[in-house]
Amino acid sequence: MKVILVEKVPTLGNVGEIVNVSQGYGRNYLIPNKKAVLADDAHKTELENNKKRLSKKMEGEKKEALAIKKKVEGLTLEFVKKVGASGKLFGTVTTAELSKHLGEKGITVERRVLALSEPIKRVGSYTVKAKLFTDIEADFQVKVVMDPKQAEELKAKQEKAAKKALEKKEAKGDDAETPKEEAKVMTEEEKLKAEADKILRS
Repeated sequence: MKVILVEKVPTLGNVGEIVNVSQGYGRNYLIPNKKAVLADDAHKTELENNKKRLSKKMEGEKKEALAIKKKVEGLTLEFVKKVGASGKLFGTVTTAELSKHLGEKGITVERRVLALSEPIKRVGSYTVKAKLFTDIEADFQVKVVMDPKQAEELKAKQEKAAKKALEKKEAKGDDAETPKEEAKVMTEEEKLKAEADKILRS
C-alpha cells in the first residue's frame, strides 16, 4: 500500500514522501501512530491537503538536510584496516560503519541514505553519496589505508626474507636464482609491499 509520511521515519523516508509499505505495517503501525496517511487514488484530495499541511514541516526537514550537506560535502573519512595477502580487507566497510563514523564527528546521517558506487573491500579512495532529502545530495570521500603496524610487520618480514635469500646465494657461492618456492612466498608478500611502503613514506 502507498502512504505519505507525515513524520520522518528512519527506515522509510522524509516528511511528505510517498512510500510503499506492507498492509500490516501501514494499517497497524504507521497510520494509527499518525506517522503516515493513506496515499492511494481514492485519497487524492486528502493527499493534496496533507501535502499543504506538511509544507512547513517539509521546509524544516529541507533546511536540516541543507545544513547537513554543508558539513558532509567534500569531507574525507579515513579508515585504518587490516589487509589480507590478496590486498583485500578483512570484511568490508559498510554504510552502518560510515553512518557511525559520521555520528562520531557530530553529523547525523542515517545509513539508508548512503549509497556506495562500489563495495569498499580494498585499500583506496571511494566516493559515497548521501541522499539527504528530495533533490538534496552530498558527496564525500572514504579513504581506506593499511594498518601502519601491519605495514611495518610486512616490511620487516620482506627484508628478512630478502636477507635470507641473499645468505643462501652466498652460501652456495654462485648467483643461482632464488628457488621457485621461496620466490613464490616473496611474490605473495610483494602484493602488499608497495602499499606498505607508501604508508611508511607518508
